[in-house]
Amino acid sequence: MADSFQLNLGSLRSSVQLTLHTHHASRLWFGRPRGENGKPGMIGLSGFANIINRIKQGAAQDDPYSDWFLLMIEERIEEASQQLKDIDSKLDEVMACLPAQLSVSNNLSVQPMTLPLYLTSPLAYKGVYLLTSYDELVRRILLANHIGLIDNHTKEAWLDEGSAILRRLFGLGQRYKGFSGASRDDFAANNARAQAAREMYAFLGELPADVLDGSRRSKYAPDITRANTSRAAEDDEDDALDQPAPDFDQDEA
Repeated sequence: MADSFQLNLGSLRSSVQLTLHTHHASRLWFGRPRGENGKPGMIGLSGFANIINRIKQGAAQDDPYSDWFLLMIEERIEEASQQLKDIDSKLDEVMACLPAQLSVSNNLSVQPMTLPLYLTSPLAYKGVYLLTSYDELVRRILLANHIGLIDNHTKEAWLDEGSAILRRLFGLGQRYKGFSGASRDDFAANNARAQAAREMYAFLGELPADVLDGSRRSKYAPDITRANTSRAAEDDEDDALDQPAPDFDQDEA
């Protein structure tokens, strides 16, 4: 007997919030706009997440350059995670010197910053995980300095090292110039769109063969919808007009 019962189910929803305890991590979330005195700006994780959304849209349109950026960002996130763990290991060695008779609790902000997250990309969440790791790392570094286990120079060096790891990741996203305007079919035909795309991303060099043929994609790459590339390029241009790129200096990120 056929089951004629139909369920009228709505879409799934979830509420996600991010809590940060340190000014260092909060600044990496918001970034820093260009100052009036010419001081260069820095992109934050919130801006980086927006860039990832644009890259994901380009990858869904069968743009190999967008796919390449997703791969590079995924690899950089894995590298950054390990680099933060390396600093954390140094702190483990330092904290192991604490006398057994001394008990020290975790240092938490009496008024932490809590933000709602509206992210649509797993890689953006991966970036958030890195930021929370850095937030915890900062707390441990400041605590180790407060109780005399590391000096001020070491404190500043480790804080700067951790923030630089994240800023390099954000800077990689800033190199993305948007949807190239060409699909893999365009590259196979070597038509005008493909040539324009190569000029647009000439600073990257030649596309890896396995990225160009689609055999290697990010584990978090979206399904490809082979929409009309010329219309996709127009839509991307419209989006760029509606949402202008932030005024940041790539070298400073």
